[in-house]
Amino acid sequence: MSVTAPDPRRWRALALLCVAGFMVILDSQIVLLALPSIADGLGFSPGGAQWVMSAYLLSFGGLLLLGGRIADLLGRRRVFMAGTLLFGVSSLLCGFAWTGGVLVAARAVQGVSAAVMAPTALSILLNTFDEGPERNKALALWSGSGGFGATAALLIGGPLTDVLGWELVFFLNVPVAALLIGLSPVLLRESRAAARGRSYDPVGVLTVTAALLACVYAVVEAPRAGWLSAQTVGLLAAAAALALVFVRVEARSKAPLVPPRLLRARSVSGGNLVVFLLGSCAFGMSYTLSQYGQGVLGYSPLRFGLYNVVMPATAVIGSYAGQALVTRLGPRPVAVGGLTLVGAGSLLLAGVPVDGGFARDLLPGLLIFGPGLGACAVAGSIAALTGVGERESGVASGINTAAFQIGGAFGVAVVSSVAVSYTQGGDRLVALTEGYQAAFIACVVLAAVGLACALVLLRGPGRPSKRRPGARSDDGLQPSSKIPNPNPSAETVPPSTATPETSRGRTASGPSSA
Repeated sequence: MSVTAPDPRRWRALALLCVAGFMVILDSQIVLLALPSIADGLGFSPGGAQWVMSAYLLSFGGLLLLGGRIADLLGRRRVFMAGTLLFGVSSLLCGFAWTGGVLVAARAVQGVSAAVMAPTALSILLNTFDEGPERNKALALWSGSGGFGATAALLIGGPLTDVLGWELVFFLNVPVAALLIGLSPVLLRESRAAARGRSYDPVGVLTVTAALLACVYAVVEAPRAGWLSAQTVGLLAAAAALALVFVRVEARSKAPLVPPRLLRARSVSGGNLVVFLLGSCAFGMSYTLSQYGQGVLGYSPLRFGLYNVVMPATAVIGSYAGQALVTRLGPRPVAVGGLTLVGAGSLLLAGVPVDGGFARDLLPGLLIFGPGLGACAVAGSIAALTGVGERESGVASGINTAAFQIGGAFGVAVVSSVAVSYTQGGDRLVALTEGYQAAFIACVVLAAVGLACALVLLRGPGRPSKRRPGARSDDGLQPSSKIPNPNPSAETVPPSTATPETSRGRTASGPSSA
């Protein structure tokens, strides 16, 4: 029997994947800061400028599952490189955009490339690190790369836009993309689903993609059209109907896009629901904070960015601490603790006054919110991805990424609607502040719902299983989906759990570099 050996290149491969995650987050955050300059430069109307962000979000959120599935079928390294190439080319087109329409179209293509890159990179990570403490640490560093990207965006976005122009925001991606493409064949191992299981499941792809696109579009447009408008209700109803059709199709498919056991697994559904609600809190709070800081306190984009660095920076610390705690305690207590901090930080921010100051009114809440965000993000992702086999790792990664992104769109839509409902009054700044206070309270409510979901759906500390080797766990996944022993060398994996796709190329001499 061959002995599984870890890939000696795994930590260098992780560094490359983290750079990719860093680039995607950096780009999205810098564009947010550069949006006023972009609107002025290309003559966008106030309503049209939002489509620079919405076009990206729509294609990104709507195509994540398809991107993950393509990676599983065609080869994860190959698809990652193709997605990175498309990201670089679309970034170049964004920088050279001569009209607003060209920029929006290029941003939509950029979202498609991100929908390929993000789940594929996470899938490669899952197939590079064996389940246990090492994978938990890798997931923490992956999450932390997003925090570093957000931090860097806040630090350099303002100066770049003010001094060198908004075009450089997009041009920065091009050399980084070239570097990633050049190093990928050297550091990343190729992997894909077994040939006998390859199928694109076209009906499943069409229904779930249409459902996601309808859902994301409805949520993005809800603050403008109204939550009870015919457009919003109709789109959400269509998304729900398409989702039901998708579930029926997957149950009957011989090679489903999303295996039904993944949909039934409590760890997967619970982890992704927690990630969805955490994304709602994170994006909703960040949006509200930005509006309050710049619209009420009068901070410039540069000053606000420098002040706001504290949240993503502490989120990185929280993610690294969270992975160690998950390895010892399991996902549930870490997610519960993280969401408690997120809710407490939002509650502190809900007391912001009209004449607030950063150190007195914002810093305490951010210092609490950030670590909670990082810890819960890692716990939710570990819960959602633990026990997922190589064959469906791409689509599982797509589900996890989509949960956070669509949750973020939902959170921004909710807080926008809440804030607008309070802004009708005599004194403009007082009315705005009351609206943002209510929006922070909405974040508290979202965190409380996430907390309840974590308590009910996530597992607590792992206990030794008394099931026979090879038996499925209560949530329908293989026994490996249990929280790993902090001392994994003391565990024995039964040979019957190995599959052709997980064992291929991983022997005592190391994984294949094909």
